[in-house]
Amino acid sequence: MFIRRESFSQYIRLYPIVTFLLAANIIIFILTMLPFIGPAIYGAGMGVNAYIAAGEWWRFFTPMFLHAGFMHLLFNMFFLFVFGPELEKLAGKTRFLTIYLLSGIFGNVAVFFLKDLGYAHVGASGAIYGILGAFGALVYYTKKMLPELRQVILPIIAIGVVMTFLQDNINVTAHIVGLIVGFLIGLSYFHPKNIASWKRKKVR
Repeated sequence: MFIRRESFSQYIRLYPIVTFLLAANIIIFILTMLPFIGPAIYGAGMGVNAYIAAGEWWRFFTPMFLHAGFMHLLFNMFFLFVFGPELEKLAGKTRFLTIYLLSGIFGNVAVFFLKDLGYAHVGASGAIYGILGAFGALVYYTKKMLPELRQVILPIIAIGVVMTFLQDNINVTAHIVGLIVGFLIGLSYFHPKNIASWKRKKVR
């Protein structure tokens, strides 16, 4: 299910939202590495609670596309590359994008309310954990029908949560809130009644 066998062109055609998010994150990361323009982009987009309190509300959104180094980017984009396509295929383009963005945004909103004004953060991890949460909701509804999904997703969620608390410089709040938001949205999207409705619309 999560082994990617598509060619580059097939991947782009089949998973346009995941492809766009991957490209956006990578391009922005490259731009932040450039002299002069890089620090300006980073400074204008990172989540700084004091600046948000002063009215810079876009910082609830922009930190999702900034990363604190290559390994930070690599980890998040690898997860998106591997797990994103299956969720985009199952939920559809609009629903997938909703899960991704709302998980990341609500994670950043939670950081604003639960951390002090001096707290600053970047990263797509809240949105990435939202993908995990949505798969958790799918497991909840299909645990008897898709046992292999449960065997893969639950250990990954468990490891992800444990590592969140064990590693230094991790935005724990964004991770956990992103996971919860993704799960709650997934409960709505993957409810059997809603899935039946999607199928009827496709038939029409």
